[in-house]
Amino acid sequence: MSLLLSTIVVLLLVLGSGAAFTYLYAWCIERRFPPSGLFVAVEGCRIHYREDGPERREPRGTIVLLHGASSNLVESMLGLGSKLSKRYRIIAFDRPGHGWSERRPGLREAEPARQAALIAGALRQLGVRNAVVVGHSWAGTVVPNLALDHADVTGAIVVLSGITSPWPGGTIGWYRRLIDSWIGWLMFRTLAVPVLLMLRPWIKTKTFRPQAAPRGIVKKASIPLAFRPETFEANMQDFAVMYDAVVKQSARYGDIGLPTIVIAGDEDQIVWTDLHSRAFAREVPGAELILLPGIGHMPQYAEGEKVLSAIEALAESVSPMDSLPLAGRG
Repeated sequence: MSLLLSTIVVLLLVLGSGAAFTYLYAWCIERRFPPSGLFVAVEGCRIHYREDGPERREPRGTIVLLHGASSNLVESMLGLGSKLSKRYRIIAFDRPGHGWSERRPGLREAEPARQAALIAGALRQLGVRNAVVVGHSWAGTVVPNLALDHADVTGAIVVLSGITSPWPGGTIGWYRRLIDSWIGWLMFRTLAVPVLLMLRPWIKTKTFRPQAAPRGIVKKASIPLAFRPETFEANMQDFAVMYDAVVKQSARYGDIGLPTIVIAGDEDQIVWTDLHSRAFAREVPGAELILLPGIGHMPQYAEGEKVLSAIEALAESVSPMDSLPLAGRG
């Protein structure tokens, strides 16, 4: 057997083994972490959401939770929603393409403005008006679009350790082309997931650093759902469109007229606080910046009471205008 033929055979065996593992892993994960909420159809996509609120009294308003990269609504409820639901109507979404929410093919569907439009469409169907929308990490690119283009459902926004602004040398056209190519398609369905699983302990540590990750957070927050091939592809598409999106939308931040709070830790090693949180707070008229000394990328766990207090204070300043009661409980 020639060297070339041997190489091709080995490559096919590696790719075949990777594909078999990837789809078997996804099959197991989907049965271990089934949907925990309800679905609403928006423009042909099923959007998964979970809703909760006080049991014996009317909620004091609506708070919408949007998760960051490699996450889902279960983590949103774990970090914030379960406590806020004692007083407020809480609606946590799987962003399109993540968790159990659907997303159409193509990079256009990853655009923050497009994700905001789908979330807004879901909120309209749920009878939501004047909600406080909280976006963590990557969802920090989404919430400004809700404030700018969907003020009928949005009453205020909170950017929590969020990505908002362009950064020096951020142009990554080569990465965008790779993600949108047949090579990228093949990579996500063969080798990417096994490699990511090997890196998961390091990613978890870096995400929470300098604090320690809560014990059992990966399973409690259903994080393995992010390691299915289509979901992982959606995650990488989000990063592929992120820079161009914030370049475009950052020019409009001065037009945001809704109450805005920006919360970040000054030791965030994932999203640069000076570049994103400070800059966004300067550009949005009247925005309040809350910096947490010594805190990393996950302040909802490290300084939960301060984060909750800030969100509740903002919610109290926004008059509830919901037209429908709780649609369900997840």
